[in-house]
Amino acid sequence: MSLLTKIFGGGGKGGKGPSPQEAIQKLRETEEMLSKKQEFLEKKIEQELQIAKKNGTKNKRAALQALKRKKRYEKQLAQIDGTLSTIEFQREALENANTNTEVLKNMGFAAKAMKSAHENMDIDKVDDLMQDITEQQELAQEISDAISKPVGFGEEFDEDELLAELDELEQEELDKNLLEIGGAENVPLPNVPSTSLPSRPAKKEEDEDDMEDLQRWAMQAM
Repeated sequence: MSLLTKIFGGGGKGGKGPSPQEAIQKLRETEEMLSKKQEFLEKKIEQELQIAKKNGTKNKRAALQALKRKKRYEKQLAQIDGTLSTIEFQREALENANTNTEVLKNMGFAAKAMKSAHENMDIDKVDDLMQDITEQQELAQEISDAISKPVGFGEEFDEDELLAELDELEQEELDKNLLEIGGAENVPLPNVPSTSLPSRPAKKEEDEDDMEDLQRWAMQAM
């Protein structure tokens, strides 16, 4: 019985083959088993080498036997290394194939779903629908533009005429202000009173009275 038969099972010609997942799991288990075998052989090789060194000068026969066993272990280790490389390559290839199978399966499922979605669609009807949508959008834009324009009720005015009329109004207002100022200057002043104001005593008479009083006081003092 071959190694592959041991891994995947005997099964006759009419038997159903293992699934990719089952095969990948079996290969991983085989890799784990061979890795443990590698570790065991590496330890045995190191042990036999130490025995050969120990008995190299004392017991050559024992040293030679140890070296022979070491060679056999090394040969087995090399075989396991090759087997592991083959199994790893086969597992990776199987994993890639399984991945591709799943991808293709999902793509096929998506293609069927897309076909089902488009089953009731007619490309001509889609074109007509998009054309109708475009026309309605253009009509809506035209309506918006018409609504947004200012309404003038059909009347148009000359801006120069409006400016000239405004200048006339300003000139009238200026003339009116000037007339109001001129009228204020012609307001009549109050009349001068006709009666004379009471006269103030002359200062000279006051001085003469003061002089007489001074002379009288001087005479009395003598």
